[in-house]
Amino acid sequence: MTSKIIGVGNYIPPETITNLFFDQHHFINKNGESLKEANDIIARKLKEITGIEERRYASEHQVTSDLGLIAAQKAIENSKIDPETLDYIIFAHNFGDVRFGTVQSDTVPSLASRVKHLLKIKNNFCVAYDVLFGCPGWIEGVIQANAFIKAGIAKRCLVIGAETLSRVVDIHDRDSMIYADGAGAAILEASEDERGIQSHLSASYTLTEKDYLFFGKSYNNESCPDTRYIKMDGRKIYEFALVNVADAMKKCLDSSGYSIDQLDKIIIHQANEKMDEAIVKRFYQLYDRPMPENIMPMVIAKLGNSSVATIPSLLTMILEGELASHEIKEGNVVLFASVGAGMNINAIVYKF
Repeated sequence: MTSKIIGVGNYIPPETITNLFFDQHHFINKNGESLKEANDIIARKLKEITGIEERRYASEHQVTSDLGLIAAQKAIENSKIDPETLDYIIFAHNFGDVRFGTVQSDTVPSLASRVKHLLKIKNNFCVAYDVLFGCPGWIEGVIQANAFIKAGIAKRCLVIGAETLSRVVDIHDRDSMIYADGAGAAILEASEDERGIQSHLSASYTLTEKDYLFFGKSYNNESCPDTRYIKMDGRKIYEFALVNVADAMKKCLDSSGYSIDQLDKIIIHQANEKMDEAIVKRFYQLYDRPMPENIMPMVIAKLGNSSVATIPSLLTMILEGELASHEIKEGNVVLFASVGAGMNINAIVYKF
């Protein structure tokens, strides 16, 4: 027995933020010094490195659980299930509900509990809890749901990934241009045919890598001395991901019983276009193969990096036929992979 996806949904926020939005920002380095390059040059380099031209922000009245609720409602509708039959609601995020104009995270009750309440689910034995696992949180939630199903303690689970990173960025840090808001969700249920999760892998690298992504002070020490924001060491993350994510992907694929030539798509966390391409190229090099054309769908150019939401949101777009150059058909084998704060890595091989 394994588990398969029977419904998907996403929510792409309405506010389109182009790179011009940052034209008047005062960018500072970690030493508190103003960057010498003009903002238009910084934006151009960002696009060259990450591929990001624009990103989406939630409306001012929305919080992360609101985005997750909409994605969950769409997944439930897509799956045509009665939400009262859900055994688990697993909500992956990292910063809770942060209301616009504030810096305080709200995580009590859990975001999963809030979504269950808003879905008006009466079943007290539908368990709702949150997962904090960095950007790989949604995949980890899927892996946990699969474990519950295989263990016989659940038959049907809702896994949500949502984030409003626009609420936790330092406006003086040029890395703030990478981040975005969004949500995606999927319904999983028990499967006894050949479809579904074929293998999975998770890892946490914490000995020396723990602080590659962290919460730190603003680079503007005068106006924001005590507030903390999401920070990263981009170079270390790139070097770490290039080696370790590709190796994890290979290990996961090898344990699935499928060969590299049977792989139809790779859906990787939309973190950085060049980094993702480098990871997938190295993955194929491990098999002495060139990276095939059209193997890796990317939407980061228009949606930015919305952390746990990138993979379920992208999966929904493909399955609903919203990407002209990509499709997933019955029988296709897809490799999912992600990397993020922890530093955490995970992967899934899935047959549709």
